[in-house]
Amino acid sequence: MVYKLTKDLTAEQMKAAGLGAHYVGHGKALYYENAAGETFRMPIQAKGDPIADLYEDIAAEEKARATYQWIINVSDDPLINDSLGYLREREIIHSQRFREAVELIKEDQASKKVF
Repeated sequence: MVYKLTKDLTAEQMKAAGLGAHYVGHGKALYYENAAGETFRMPIQAKGDPIADLYEDIAAEEKARATYQWIINVSDDPLINDSLGYLREREIIHSQRFREAVELIKEDQASKKVF
């Protein structure tokens, strides 16, 4: 989506849209940065504990869902909003599946093991 929205912009249009620094550093290439222009470092969050790791995954899905909703709230492009709506719903499903996995693991840990 970012590519489609910026592919035909001139350097001056990029600058006017507040993307001048991005353009100088990366042209029109996709480059992972947050809204303040800070590069994403994307660390992988893992503790080796399945419940802790799944809760981390749930948090990530919920943050993504919220971000998609906030973008929809400020966008007036129905095609972009439709795509973002799909992505938002996908995050909800992922979060639900991770929550189900947590419950399955808790049940398994609570069951008596006989060897």
